[in-house]
Amino acid sequence: MTAPTLSTVILPHQRWSEGARSTWVRAEELGFHTAYTYDHLSWRSFRDGPWFGAIPTLTAAAALTDRLRLGTLVTSPNFRHPVTLAKDLMTLDDVSGGRVTLGIGSGGTGFDATTLGQEPWPRRERTERFEEFVGLLDRLLTEPDVTSEGRYYSAHEARNIPGCLQLPRIPFIVAATGPRGLTLAARHGQGWVSVDVPGLDEDATSAESEAGLADQLARLRDACVTAGRGPESMHTVLLTGFTPEGTQPLSSVEAFVDFAGRHAALGFKELVLHWPIPESPFDADLDVFERIAQEAPARLGS
Repeated sequence: MTAPTLSTVILPHQRWSEGARSTWVRAEELGFHTAYTYDHLSWRSFRDGPWFGAIPTLTAAAALTDRLRLGTLVTSPNFRHPVTLAKDLMTLDDVSGGRVTLGIGSGGTGFDATTLGQEPWPRRERTERFEEFVGLLDRLLTEPDVTSEGRYYSAHEARNIPGCLQLPRIPFIVAATGPRGLTLAARHGQGWVSVDVPGLDEDATSAESEAGLADQLARLRDACVTAGRGPESMHTVLLTGFTPEGTQPLSSVEAFVDFAGRHAALGFKELVLHWPIPESPFDADLDVFERIAQEAPARLGS
């Protein structure tokens, strides 16, 4: 078993001058591989509080850091268009010196799904939009001049010059659990991300969660083989905090090492920890969190 890479996700809920700036700097100091942020317009219990845009936040973080990779977990078609998103991502990749990763998913039925005045898309349409969105975004980030007429998304002589620093484009980490989504991940993704097992009961056990995640990984491997690529080429990511254990793995270094070891054994190569936010679903002791970042990699490597 190879020790998993540790990353973090920093929610954009603070003003830059009142804590956000120092948090991104600290993430690099602690040695995290990547610092992601949510790409939402608002999110669940944070809806009536401060919440800032993902791309400007990542751009500011890029100017403050040198080694830390930066990314979204995840961007979706709910309020974005491939043409404008591609231009923003190409620019962010340039500003960061080639340190950007795009986490991308189909979107849900929350606030982002209706904020532009539309009705939430039915599941089938959401899947169809996701497939078209990712395919067009792939082209926009790899070709200098794109014209494409789609059912949902089109581009007319869209230029992205000079293109990404990372070649052939920035890496995609695709969030998916269904057959069509896993096929899309195998076709376009350099990585795949899961957060939990859909349909688990509220009182589900850790063992049930791990069995479900193992099944997802097995189906992902099958999708890679069908797509003609080696399953080992897919970078597998778990966004923690949503499995039955919740934030319990952040209660101590020992608890996290146990959790991380079990999920690395399943096949996850990267674990993403939510940066602690008091009085939120991601409440945890910041001192313990920092100890985990500093001590757990060596423990897992041994």
